Amino acid sequence: MPVKKKKKSRIYFGKKTEDAIIRYNNCDKRHIKNRIYEEHIDAAFNKLAENLIHTFKFYYFDVPLTDVKHEVVAFLLVNMHKYIPEKGKAFSYFSIVGKNWLILHNNNNYKKMKTHTAVDVLDFERSVQSEEAAKEVKEYYGDFVEQLVEFWDNNLNNYFKRKKDLRVAYSVLELFKRRGTLENFNKKALYILVREMTGSNTQHITRVVNQMKEQYFLLVDEYKEGGTIDTSNTGSIFA
Repeated sequence: MPVKKKKKSRIYFGKKTEDAIIRYNNCDKRHIKNRIYEEHIDAAFNKLAENLIHTFKFYYFDVPLTDVKHEVVAFLLVNMHKYIPEKGKAFSYFSIVGKNWLILHNNNNYKKMKTHTAVDVLDFERSVQSEEAAKEVKEYYGDFVEQLVEFWDNNLNNYFKRKKDLRVAYSVLELFKRRGTLENFNKKALYILVREMTGSNTQHITRVVNQMKEQYFLLVDEYKEGGTIDTSNTGSIFA
């Protein structure tokens, strides 16, 4: 029987990153500190900054969001020496540091835009910024949706046992897989399509979708914290 390969972890900011930060702070040789940062910390800081921007929708900036991300990373780096391991995990500490920087500059920039820009120009600039932000959000969440689909591919039978529930759940999953070719992919359209595919009534569809939604929110939290979802077969939730 072939041995199933273990999936490579996609956690971007875990114990290894925290240990690297501690080594960086305890080191007094500049060239070694630079190597530690470049090899073990920089990627985690960049991903954390990106997650903070999109998760909390910090979009009131008059520069591209990639520049905002670089500013956040620079601020995290400047404050790295303040991290005290005994007071908590590095991920939590730097999440707060980055979020505080974004709150301050996001709010200040919005006030500046309102004060110095005509309303019609402001609306136009916000529209342009929103379009740019939407592109980045789409790219950011694209990976999450791919992992979400993979999770349900491996686990639908673990969460639903009745055939009529499985029919609805498989139909919802199929629509997610086809989301790129479907227009008006919204709640109303989803219910109509699932009803046509399964013959189930709205009440039954709602019950199944709500069960999937409960797991969805748990998976969102998992992705926000680690940048990945455990998509493997979790085993049946039924005794």
